[in-house]
Amino acid sequence: MDTLSPTSSEPLPPAGPLLGLLSRGLELWLRQQCTSIERLEIQLEGSAAKLVRGRLEGVRLRARRVVFRDLRFDRVELGSGAVQVRMGALLRGQSLQLVEPFQVQGTVAFSGPDLGASLATPAWRSLGDDLAEEILGLSPLAGLRIEEDQLVLIAHGSGSGAPLEVPTSVQALDGSIAFQSLDGGVLARLPMDPAIRIEQAQIGSGLLQLFGEARVSP
Repeated sequence: MDTLSPTSSEPLPPAGPLLGLLSRGLELWLRQQCTSIERLEIQLEGSAAKLVRGRLEGVRLRARRVVFRDLRFDRVELGSGAVQVRMGALLRGQSLQLVEPFQVQGTVAFSGPDLGASLATPAWRSLGDDLAEEILGLSPLAGLRIEEDQLVLIAHGSGSGAPLEVPTSVQALDGSIAFQSLDGGVLARLPMDPAIRIEQAQIGSGLLQLFGEARVSP
């Protein structure tokens, strides 16, 4: 695993060991939240005096090939505001404990195969089928693929005829993701967790990319 070199706004001697301890604790916590992370890079920001009290001014991370709650991400790039952790627990060798909620902002990206695999899991299959019903007029969702700047949804009709395919575009709309027909009409919108807000959505380079913010609770 490659890790970014930690930075500190006050490079006092005590900051190095504390940053290392916090970085390891945060990495372990992140890996516990996810089913798998192929590659993870973490950068912590904070002064030595505040680190002693368990306060980070910010956290930046980049990760590749992440599986979180059955969603398969090609990449994740996030930055946070201030984060407060219980230093006593870390110093006693316990796992990282967050004191209060904090905000994160950044980008996640899905490849076509990963998005299709995510929507085929039991946790997300009903969402995929609902999208197929709204956009194609029948379900279940049989698959999808990304073509240039379009997301193509696929379902099988009755009989042995060719599968039904409908190309869509995506955009952020009122904090959610809207699927649009190629003439701009809204076909469907994703239901969103109230703790998550999508600010931008686009398709390109074989990826569905989402930019937004979320509130992380202990």
